[in-house]
Amino acid sequence: MGGSVAAVSSKGTYSFSKPNRESITLLAGLGVEGDVHAGVTVRHRFRMRKDASQPNLRQVHLIHEELFDEVRSAGFEVSAGQLGENVTTRGVDLLGLPAGTLLRLGDEAVVEVTGLRNPCAQIDTFRKGLMKEVVGRGEDGRPRFRAGIMSVVVVGGPVRPGDPVEVELPAGPHLPLEIV
Repeated sequence: MGGSVAAVSSKGTYSFSKPNRESITLLAGLGVEGDVHAGVTVRHRFRMRKDASQPNLRQVHLIHEELFDEVRSAGFEVSAGQLGENVTTRGVDLLGLPAGTLLRLGDEAVVEVTGLRNPCAQIDTFRKGLMKEVVGRGEDGRPRFRAGIMSVVVVGGPVRPGDPVEVELPAGPHLPLEIV
């Protein structure tokens, strides 16, 4: 079970979107080298105001490129990096992975999936009405968050578009992803 890296993105200052890069380097225990969200403790501005000493479970943000195809059919043009993700994948059911899944990105880097991205109001600021597309409702009526997953870096290394993504599921029982 696996797919590929479609794009990689990073930015050293706070902004919603991140420019695409030829490559990024993941640093074990920190995140994306030079990215504003890299660090041992939380780097998200809202979370830092609440408790800046919390561990950073959001070091690397991944989104499945297929989401862009889905929102395009609803009239929204979105491309890699524009929703703030660091790694855009193709062919991996990121939202269906259990917590603790290891993703091998390229030849060296490994990230551990920690949970779902909590979509924020900036999504509607970026494209009015887009939030409704990335936060749907499941069959049970509960919110279904589709704006990607978060992870921490277990093994560092370079990641480039075209690199393979290999999925290693944790030993069971599998826990569904929650917002982190």
